[in-house]
Amino acid sequence: MRIKKIWTNRLVNVHISKHAFLLLLALSVFSTGQAQTWSLQQCIDTAQVNNKNLQMSRNKMEIGREKQSEAKANLIPKISLNADYKYFAGLPYQLMPQSAFGGPEGMYKEVQMGVPHNMGANIQLAMPVYNPQVYGGIEATKIASELNGLQYKKTEEQVFFEISNLYYNAQILTHQKAFIDSNLLNTGKLLENLKLLHGQQMIKKSDVSKVELQKEQLNTQRQLVVNNFEQVMNALKFSMGIPIQQEIQIETAVKNKEEVDYPNSLPVDLQIALTQNKLLSSELSTLKDSRLPTISLFGSYGQTGFGYDEKPNDFLNFYPSAFAGLQLSVPLFNGTVTKRKINQKNLEIANNQLQIDLVKDQNQMLIENAKRLRLVNRQTIENTQNQIELANTVYSEMVLQQKEGTATLTDILLADNAVREAQTSNLSAIIEYLKADLELKKLSGNMSLKN
Repeated sequence: MRIKKIWTNRLVNVHISKHAFLLLLALSVFSTGQAQTWSLQQCIDTAQVNNKNLQMSRNKMEIGREKQSEAKANLIPKISLNADYKYFAGLPYQLMPQSAFGGPEGMYKEVQMGVPHNMGANIQLAMPVYNPQVYGGIEATKIASELNGLQYKKTEEQVFFEISNLYYNAQILTHQKAFIDSNLLNTGKLLENLKLLHGQQMIKKSDVSKVELQKEQLNTQRQLVVNNFEQVMNALKFSMGIPIQQEIQIETAVKNKEEVDYPNSLPVDLQIALTQNKLLSSELSTLKDSRLPTISLFGSYGQTGFGYDEKPNDFLNFYPSAFAGLQLSVPLFNGTVTKRKINQKNLEIANNQLQIDLVKDQNQMLIENAKRLRLVNRQTIENTQNQIELANTVYSEMVLQQKEGTATLTDILLADNAVREAQTSNLSAIIEYLKADLELKKLSGNMSLKN
């Protein structure tokens, strides 16, 4: 009877009370030193500033705005300065009618005209008055800039989604390590007591071996969990855009949240597909408008110089020239090139419309799956909470039965394992629920909501 009491007192220590377990989780950390504790929102805010994918997306947005400004600049008058100098070693010939000098009609005489030194300088101005392709380009770059903004939003959502998943994974690994550490502590105490009892020939060697095996298994599990945690933390720091060497800690408390019915908003993928449709339609309009005439205003002012450097009549004289006008250009036939481009663009628009329908259908399917997964995990949380209570009851009963001599050490260990597995399953269910909720939030276009 004394042996039974010793077993009971030692084995009860294996079981972790709820309050003691929560205290252990609060004190359990992976890294040493005074590392900063980061909340999930702090990790997301840091990534928004430092993540290189987001930085590149912001640069693409800036490039899009510059292209839009470039397209608008085509409406601004263009001014150019031109200058040239020519020296004629042999003056050009012209045919002059001999009748101009009193000669016969129909007869011509070659004459060298001009002077050897010719120079000129002028300022030219050109400005489109009506050019449908320029206006089409402005509209296209405006839509393309909007598309770049949506691409940034998609990258932002993807980065935040990855960080949230990594953060949740790190939390569950933190709790798993805490479970294992507490189990190792109690298993070690139990093993010392059993060795003492075996040395007094009060229990069998096989009872000691079972606990030794359990301790080795726990050590192996701990090594795997620690390694996985380090990998997850490295991935988290990489996504945040901070050095891998920087020591950080995460909040260990897993915060469950109430179920939220997210409003139906357009997801980013669908917004991108719709904007691409606008861009293709704008390009199609520009192609059709390329058949319209264009009107341009142009003008020039300059000086033309003529020089002669031989005696007795050397000179260098300049004469002004100025003109302004309108230019009309009407495309008549370009070998059906425009027609082929229009046909191609129509096919691209048809494919884009199919893509829009595909994204809608796929998104609806994924939303339904995410809702079901979230519901299943919500039920799993409730079930595992019941399992924890039941496992604790079974454990208590096993302890009482052991006192009465109707339960073995194996029964006690199995009951204790059941308690730990139920606790782990409950935490895993909470994490999976949070992930499913995050997926639903993303699919419904509500990633910008903070709740």
